[in-house]
Amino acid sequence: MRSKLFAFLLLLVPVLGTAGCGGFFARRMAQAPNTYPAWLAPKAQVELAFSWESLTNFPGDFVDVGPPQARLRYRVVEPADYRLAVSSTNWLERGQKRFRFSLDATLPGRTNAWTLSPRGTVLLLHGYGEAQFAMAPWALRLAEEGWRCVLVDLRGHGKSTGRRIYFGVREARDLSQVLDALARDGRLARPVAAIGESYGAALALRWKAAESRVASVVAIAPYAVLSNAVLNIRHEYAAWLPRAIVNAGLNHLPAVLNVEPGELDMTTVLARTPVVALFVVGTEDKITPVADVRKLYEEAAPGSKLVVVPGATHEAVTYFFNDLTPPVPAWLGGKSEELQTGFSTRKAVNCLNSESR
Repeated sequence: MRSKLFAFLLLLVPVLGTAGCGGFFARRMAQAPNTYPAWLAPKAQVELAFSWESLTNFPGDFVDVGPPQARLRYRVVEPADYRLAVSSTNWLERGQKRFRFSLDATLPGRTNAWTLSPRGTVLLLHGYGEAQFAMAPWALRLAEEGWRCVLVDLRGHGKSTGRRIYFGVREARDLSQVLDALARDGRLARPVAAIGESYGAALALRWKAAESRVASVVAIAPYAVLSNAVLNIRHEYAAWLPRAIVNAGLNHLPAVLNVEPGELDMTTVLARTPVVALFVVGTEDKITPVADVRKLYEEAAPGSKLVVVPGATHEAVTYFFNDLTPPVPAWLGGKSEELQTGFSTRKAVNCLNSESR
């Protein structure tokens, strides 16, 4: 699986070619990840052992979205018994923790109790630099629970088009247009939910704030402040890159995307429009650490919940199925009271904070 943050290394280009021009750097950050050659990706910290060809069991489709104009690739995974089994291994390699998740499924799936009458529709949103394949395990898992799952290549990712990405500012409208297309085709079962990881998690939260049809959200390792996440990526993947150059690009990014400073940060979005969500973060996440996700969680609407997954990194936490099921299906099913102990609620956290003072 390609690293969800691989394109950050492409920032080497402006360093070599433009002597650190902030505007050029910002434009490279906004450039569609699928326009960069795959060989520039660093070695992935997570391997997902599952054949991409397996997804051909679920025909792909396209929908035109915009503005700006783009064409999104998506595919629908219908409720069925896929007999999904997930196993995992991890090891240390040059001081870095690596993970391998192996998936086994029966495709096409066998009819189950929800095949003809889905419980609802879930859109699954991948991370930066990835594509719908990254969320396929969750599509199969939730389809077994009765959900019609929609895998999407976000704007500028995978087989979708779009010259530029907008860190959710434009993409939220794209997703609403995907819902419109599903409704026209008679494939939109209510309620609607969104599950995203990293970049996709931030988008899911932003979309929930803007789209009344979205009933529930699961945000796995979302960033609170975009610049903090980018600087953390620089520290973990490209420490040789001068911090000043990264800051220059970040300072120019709002102008490149024609948005106000702060509008790229999820803290701004949730402070303005708090939403109820299930937040997930790993204890070893160095890109969107626990403190950052907790900050978002505390900005969210009452009724939100937070789970911290022991031993999980930013890249791996999405696939910690033993920790995230059954809580995620329970959340989607509106049974938040059935979540395991160990999950925090807004009320509990506020009480702890007041006691510590």
